[in-house]
Amino acid sequence: MAVDVVPDVPDADVPAAPAAAPERRRLFADLTPLRTSVDYRRLWVGNTISWIGQAMTSLAVSLQVYDMTGSSFAVGLVGLFTLVPLVVFGLYGGAVADTVDRRKVGLYSAVGLCALSVALAGGALLDYAHVWFLYAVVALQAVCAALNAPARASMIPRLLPAEQLPAANALNSLTMTTGITVGPMLGGLLVGLWGYQSAYLIDAVAFTAALYAMWRLPAMRPGDGGAKGADAGGEADGGEAGGGKRRRASVLDGLRFLATRPNLRMTFFTDLCAMVLAHPRSLFPAVAVVWYGGDAKTAGLLAAAPAVGALLGGVFSGWQGRVRRHGLMIVVSVAAWGTAIAVFGLTRNLWLGVFFLAVAGCSDMISMVFRNTMLQAATPDAMRGRLQGVFIVVVAGGPRLGDFLAGAVGQALSPRVAIVGGGVACVLAVALLTARWRAFLRYDARSPEA
Repeated sequence: MAVDVVPDVPDADVPAAPAAAPERRRLFADLTPLRTSVDYRRLWVGNTISWIGQAMTSLAVSLQVYDMTGSSFAVGLVGLFTLVPLVVFGLYGGAVADTVDRRKVGLYSAVGLCALSVALAGGALLDYAHVWFLYAVVALQAVCAALNAPARASMIPRLLPAEQLPAANALNSLTMTTGITVGPMLGGLLVGLWGYQSAYLIDAVAFTAALYAMWRLPAMRPGDGGAKGADAGGEADGGEAGGGKRRRASVLDGLRFLATRPNLRMTFFTDLCAMVLAHPRSLFPAVAVVWYGGDAKTAGLLAAAPAVGALLGGVFSGWQGRVRRHGLMIVVSVAAWGTAIAVFGLTRNLWLGVFFLAVAGCSDMISMVFRNTMLQAATPDAMRGRLQGVFIVVVAGGPRLGDFLAGAVGQALSPRVAIVGGGVACVLAVALLTARWRAFLRYDARSPEA
């Protein structure tokens, strides 16, 4: 990778920060990536703002569907209508990111997401009350997100040295959790005061921050290099790679690579345990009314609670850079998520329920940081787009499938059965996986093996 990807930063300044972190025994998040890379900082700020808008839209769509139908099953269908595009285009988007300029893929797909938020706002302003219109728009949003996320995520190892990836992933978790903490609370408030169109319009405006950040990035063509500082060749090697023959990236090649990497597979399997089996988000509108006698603002509070916990976990993430047993931390974190969700299902006090949802969110944040770091460290740059495509299928498609499963079980039996049973199933499933692939617990970040 050419050194000028991180502008105006002397190379001698970069390696000093990771060495200082253990000496200071960091408590708070490591901000070194924001200080050393202008491009990463701009991308991080833009994504944080746009995540707030996306989270507002996500809650507003769920509330609007529930308002139209009064059915948790119908709300769960929102997840199903996003799942198929995420699976298909997530894998394809990863291959595209390994074939063409990743910056252009991220920019064009972000434009599409912005336009679809405008379409939702237009439908709400015109009082176009058809649930199938909402399903169609969220499906198209999933297509754009599936193209955007692999390209955006695979850019980060190009912008930063390999030793800064854990800190960058913790900061990325703050991006997401800040958005889904503030977004649902603002979304519930705005919908209650001015209707669904207000949330959709603000989402469209917020996307301009992400568009600006993507516009200012350098080109990210395939073959330009790997993580900054990860290879001994430096700028010269990056230039030679960039001038080499371009090969069409294949989705199947990425899947074949993953099939031979048990530790990477386990990062996906454990996340699916949490997001498919124990993901009660689609039940929040019903739970807010039936359990707590609340309204849209109560649903927004429940939706924001896991993000509050994740946000706190991100703020106090300085210790994560010292952890070497990433596989062990992932297993413990996923089991903690399932346990907290199950206990939430047994509560009937709103603030106690919010507390356990926050505990679950903190556990998920820790798991996500180590899963991301393992994926980036153990995957060559030529495969990063495709593996990030699989990643987006899992981390974005899994919750949608979880929404559908929770909504269906909640409608057929009860929200309590769906939530408690899902949490218990998550813990049992991750225990069985760990018993099958015990080497995952011994994964050492100092010598990453996929």
